[in-house]
Amino acid sequence: MSKRRPTVILFFLSVILFALTACANGPSFTLNPQELYALPKLPVKYTELNALLTEILNGGAEYAAPTSGSNIQSVQLIDLNGDGREEAVAFFRNPTDEKPLKIFIFSAQDDSYRLASRIEGSGTAIYSINYVDMNGDGQMEIAVGWKAAAELQVLEIYTSEQEETRPLVRTDYVKYLTFDLNEDGKQELLVLRAGENGDGVADYYNWQDDGALASRSYVRISSTMAELSQQGRVRAGSLSNGEPAIFVSGVTDQSMAVTDILTLRGGEIANVVIDQTTGVSGEISPFCSLYPVDFNNDGITEVPRSIPLPTGPAGETAYRLIDWRQFDRAGESTSVLCTYHNPDDGWYLRVPASSLDRFYAVRAISPGEASVTFCLRENEQPFLRISALSGSGRDMRAIRGNRFIIGRRTETIYTAELPNPDIEQDLTMTEEELRSAFSLIVREDWLISDN
Repeated sequence: MSKRRPTVILFFLSVILFALTACANGPSFTLNPQELYALPKLPVKYTELNALLTEILNGGAEYAAPTSGSNIQSVQLIDLNGDGREEAVAFFRNPTDEKPLKIFIFSAQDDSYRLASRIEGSGTAIYSINYVDMNGDGQMEIAVGWKAAAELQVLEIYTSEQEETRPLVRTDYVKYLTFDLNEDGKQELLVLRAGENGDGVADYYNWQDDGALASRSYVRISSTMAELSQQGRVRAGSLSNGEPAIFVSGVTDQSMAVTDILTLRGGEIANVVIDQTTGVSGEISPFCSLYPVDFNNDGITEVPRSIPLPTGPAGETAYRLIDWRQFDRAGESTSVLCTYHNPDDGWYLRVPASSLDRFYAVRAISPGEASVTFCLRENEQPFLRISALSGSGRDMRAIRGNRFIIGRRTETIYTAELPNPDIEQDLTMTEEELRSAFSLIVREDWLISDN
């Protein structure tokens, strides 16, 4: 007999007893077996919302969800006005209209929804949507990126006033960021776009006394819009003194990463690392799929610089070292840590910056195993080996010989071993020090499509 059958029998016995009790002591009770299997009903307000959406579809429209960013659903629920109830924001395209792209905003009232306002735009698609309380009044501004043409995007930011949307900003853009750069409790706007001569420009928009969001100043950046649009990223962060800054990273056709650092000087936007003679940032290094980030979790943004490892006697080398540096408001940098990054196997290792020219690394691959061996340059002696083990039997292979486990993923075990533990020099580590220096590479939020 199945172990679950007694539970089912007891359930039906309890139902029968309840029915008999109801017959004896109260109104009659009739059991409908179909109701036991009925799906739960949606709240009435969502049923009414669905009816409103269906009416729009029946009028010739089709869903047109944003194609980029983190908000890519056709219908999104968000509390826009801070009253604790979620508005519904729906995205459509009606090809027969003069402005075919539509954003409908439905407000929630008791157990129903009703159309509160709409936003219309021209172009081929709704590229992105963001909701942010920019001026600190408790209500969300709506930032819409329209795909106006193959090579043109238009940003519009709307504010809601008594359920009516009003445009604040309209500008061409390639990327944008909202961030409290002047630390006044309000979000300003940074727009990256092409200048008149095709060079890159960063426009800084600030809140005015009359409630308008207006362009306050602009500055040249090193990257072209083509270099920003693909692998480029824009990230808010902090300088070494804690001052807010924006880090703009572009990637050239030669796979070089170029980083600009923008902050305020006298209330105007400034690029603290640009060379005034060349007009290009001095922060250029081979691109290694890494971007500025608070890498060591100290509240300050580090900028990665890729540097080559010395080659071994046979010319072997494996990947690169990453020098993580913090910047002050004068554009001067200070190295804070160095890592060996192995993106193919998904791990990195913190290494002493004072020993960068003393070792080289060689990567070897065999079925179910990928290993990196670190060797001393002076005598070619291996002093550390880190392996990524996969496939069947990996648990047994992980403890074979002098290996010890330093990390795990679902399908992979990471081990370390010290081939020559008697080597006495400052590159050797204990097992505990290795576990502390070793980390798995985690896919960060910079891999999400931009706005």
